[in-house]
Amino acid sequence: MRLSWIDKLGDKNPQLLREIKGRFKPRNLVISTVISLLGQFFLFRIFQAKLPSASQGWSMPTRHPLCTGDQWEYSIPECLTDAAGNLLINWQMWWWDVFYTVSKFGVFALILAGTYTLISDLANEERRDTLNFIRLSPQSAKSILIGKLLGVPSLLYIVVALAVPLHLIAGIGAHVPLSLIFSFYGLVVASCIFFFSAALLFGLVSAWLGGFQAWLGSGAAFVCLFIATAKPVLHTPSDWLNLFSPFLIFEQIAKATELENYSLSLLSTADLELFYLPIGDALWATLGLAVLNFGVGTYWIWQALQRRFHNPSKTIFSKSQSYLMVASLEAILVAFAATTPKYRYSTNLGHNFQELLVYNLVLFICLIVTLTPQRQTLQDWARYRRERVSNRQKFLSSLLVKDLTWGEKSPAIVAIALNLAIAATTLTLWITFVLQPIDKQPAFLSMVIGGNLLLLCAAIAQLLTFMRAQKQGLWIAGALGAVILLPTAILTVLSISPYQIPGLWLFTPFAWFALEKASNTTIFLALLGQWSAVTLCTIRMTRQIQRAGESSTKALMSDRPSLPVG
Repeated sequence: MRLSWIDKLGDKNPQLLREIKGRFKPRNLVISTVISLLGQFFLFRIFQAKLPSASQGWSMPTRHPLCTGDQWEYSIPECLTDAAGNLLINWQMWWWDVFYTVSKFGVFALILAGTYTLISDLANEERRDTLNFIRLSPQSAKSILIGKLLGVPSLLYIVVALAVPLHLIAGIGAHVPLSLIFSFYGLVVASCIFFFSAALLFGLVSAWLGGFQAWLGSGAAFVCLFIATAKPVLHTPSDWLNLFSPFLIFEQIAKATELENYSLSLLSTADLELFYLPIGDALWATLGLAVLNFGVGTYWIWQALQRRFHNPSKTIFSKSQSYLMVASLEAILVAFAATTPKYRYSTNLGHNFQELLVYNLVLFICLIVTLTPQRQTLQDWARYRRERVSNRQKFLSSLLVKDLTWGEKSPAIVAIALNLAIAATTLTLWITFVLQPIDKQPAFLSMVIGGNLLLLCAAIAQLLTFMRAQKQGLWIAGALGAVILLPTAILTVLSISPYQIPGLWLFTPFAWFALEKASNTTIFLALLGQWSAVTLCTIRMTRQIQRAGESSTKALMSDRPSLPVG
C-alpha cells in the first residue's frame, strides 16, 4: 500500500518516476530542506535587524523608514513611542518588504536554477547516450518531456514549497488580499512553465555547445527576466517584453495595500496599453494578458519540442506552423505599437515603426535558421522530385508549389516569402490606420527594402546548406549576421552617414534614415539591385538542387556515395 502512489505515477509517466527516484534520496531531501529553512531564517533575521530599536541609543525623536510619525523631511517618517516608551513600528511596511524580497529572490532563484538544471540534465543525457535510449522508448515525446519538466527541478520545487508559508504570512501581514497572492502564484507557475519549456528546447537544439550550454541558457534566461522585470513601460513595441515578467502585477498589488512604493511606481506598469486600450489599469486584464502571452509562447515551444525530440534532423518548425506563428507574433507587436505617445513632444509612432522593423529583422533571421532544411534532407527531396517528375514540369505546377509551400523537406525560400507577405500585410494595415501621413511613404519603402534584404538572406541561407560542414545552423547564422551587420559596420567605420551617401545605406537594415535624402532614382536602383541579387541567388539555388538530384540518383544507380555538390 505504501508504494501504490508510486506505481500509479510510474504507470502514468515512467519518465517522471525515473527522475523523482533518481533525486528523492534522503540525503538530497535533507539538504533541500535545510537550504530552504536556513535561507528563510537568515532572511528573517536580516529584516529583523532593520527594525528601529531604542537600544540603538536614541534619546530624542529620530526618523526611520519603518516609523509611523509625520513624514516631512527627506520623506522619512518620524519615530514615535507609546505611553510605555516603546517605538511604534509600521509593521505593514516591514511585512511588505519581507513579502517583496521573498518574491523577487524566490522567483529568480527558481527560474534560473530550474533552467540550468534542465539544460544540464539534457546535456548529461546526451553525453552518456541515454537520451537516444529514451527516444526509443514507447512513451510519447510529450510524456517524456513533461516528466523532465516536473522531475528534474523537483528538489527546487521542495525548496520553494517550504518557503510558501513565510511568503503567505508576510503577504497577510502586509494586508495583501489572498486573491492577489494566489494570482501572483498563478503567474509564477505560468512563467516557470514557459521558461522551463524554453530551456528544454534550447537543450535539444544546442547539444553542440557541450558543457557551456547550461551556463549560456541560464544566462539568457536571466537577461530576459531582468529586462522584463526592470524595464519601465515606454509605449513602444518593447512593452511586450514586460509581459514576460512574473512581477507584472506587483504595482497593482502594492496599490491594494495602500502603501507608497516609489520603486514600483517608476516602472509604470499601470500605463500599459494595447491597441490604445489602457489594460494596465485593470488588474485582471493585465493578469489575463500575461497568462495568455505565456500560454501562446509555451504552445509554440512545445510544438517545436515534439517535432525535434524524436527526430533531431527535422526543422524546429514546419512551414504551416511558421505561418500561424508569424501571424500571431505580428498581431502582438502591432498591438503594442498602437499606443498613445508617452510624452506630448514625442514622435512615438514613427519610432514604434522603426522598432517593428528591428523586431521583424530578428524574427525572420531566426525563422530562416529554423526553417532551412539540412543538406541531406534537401538532397533527398531533390532526388525524390527528379524521380517523380521526369518530364520536367514547369515551376508553377500545382504539385511543386504545394510542396514548396507546405512540404517538410523542400527549400524554405517560398515559405519565407509567404511569411514576409503575412508580416507585410500586418504592417501595411498598421501604416495605413495608425501612422501619421508624413511618415507613411518612408515607412512603406523601409518595409519593402527590409523585406527584400530578408528574402536575399533566405536565398543565401539555402545556398549555404550545400556546404559540407558540421553545425549548419551556426554557419547560416554567422553568414546572415555578416550580411546584415557588416555593411553597417563598414559604413560606420568609414564615417559615411545616411545623409552623405544615402544609396549605400539603402542596402542595410537602417534604410529609414537614408530615405529622407535619397532621390527616387537612387531608391529605384537600390530596389532593382536587391531584386537582381535575389533572382541570381534563386537561379543558383535551383541549379544546385537539380545537380543534387542528379548526383544522388546516379549514386544510387551505381551504388556509390553521392558526389560533393557545389
